[in-house]
Amino acid sequence: MPAANHNLQTLPSDDAMAPKIASVTRRIDLGDGDLSLAALAASVQLSPFALQRAFKRILGVSPHRYATARKLERFRASLLRGTDVTTATYDAGFNSSSRVYEKTARQFGLLPKAYTTKGAAQEIHFAVSKSPLGLMLVAATERGVCSIAFGDSAGELEAQLRANFRNAILTKTPPTGALAEAIAGILDQLTEHPAALRLPLDLRATAFQQRVWQALMEIPRGETRSYAEIARALKQPTAVRAVARACGANPVAVAIPCHRVIGSNGALTGYRWGVKRKEQLLKLERGTRKLA
Repeated sequence: MPAANHNLQTLPSDDAMAPKIASVTRRIDLGDGDLSLAALAASVQLSPFALQRAFKRILGVSPHRYATARKLERFRASLLRGTDVTTATYDAGFNSSSRVYEKTARQFGLLPKAYTTKGAAQEIHFAVSKSPLGLMLVAATERGVCSIAFGDSAGELEAQLRANFRNAILTKTPPTGALAEAIAGILDQLTEHPAALRLPLDLRATAFQQRVWQALMEIPRGETRSYAEIARALKQPTAVRAVARACGANPVAVAIPCHRVIGSNGALTGYRWGVKRKEQLLKLERGTRKLA
C-alpha cells in the first residue's frame, strides 16, 4: 500500500497512462465523492479493467489498496493530533472501527491506542549476543522481530534501541524461547551454508518501504543488485534515491538483506551498520571469507 506523495513523485514520465493514474490518485487523496473502481475509471475515461491494470502496473498496487493506505495515513495523522480513535476512524473515511485495529496493527506494528502514545503500551524484549560481525542486538514484540542491529558495544546498541522505541516498555532478557531461536537463525544465516532465514517480523513501514524490502528479500544469496535495478524491478525507474532511503530505513539487518544492494559502479556505498560489516557480509555469502 503506497504512500501517496511518494509514488506521485516517481510516476514514470514516459508512460502514456501516467497522467490518468496521477489524476486518480489525486482524487483518492482528497477522499471525496464516489471512490469505487467504476467511478474512478469513469473520471479518466477508462474501463474499470483498464484502470486496475494500469494502476497496478505503474504503482504496483490496486486502487483499492492505495485508497486504504491513504485512509490509514489520515487515521494516523488524526491520532497524532490527539483525536480519539472513534472520531479518527470516521474522519479518515472508514465506515466502522471493526477492521481498523487489524489494519493499523499490520501496517504500524501496534494497535491504535498504543500508537497515540507512540508505542508506550508496547512490550519489547531484547538480548545482545556475539556474532561474526561484532555484537548483535535482537529485539522482538509478541508479534515478531522488530530490530536487528550490529555494533561495538552493548550500551551503544541498547541506547539506539531505546531511542527508536523511546516510549515502549523495553526489557533486556537472557536469550531464551523465541528470542533465542531468532538469534540462532540469524547466526546460521551468517554461515557459508545457512538454512533459509524465515523470522516472524513486526515492522512499521510505508508501503513503498515494504515493496523495496520485499524486493531485497528476493535477491539470491551471494548476489547483489544496484539501487537502480531495484527501482526498475519495482517499475519506478526514477525512484533510485527513494530505494536508497528505504534501504537505509531497514531496521532488521540480515533478515532484510539491504547489504546486497550496491551502487551502479559496484561501490558498496553506505550501510546502516557500517560499510566494513557490509563487505564482510557479502564475503561470507560468496564463500570468500570463513567464520573464525
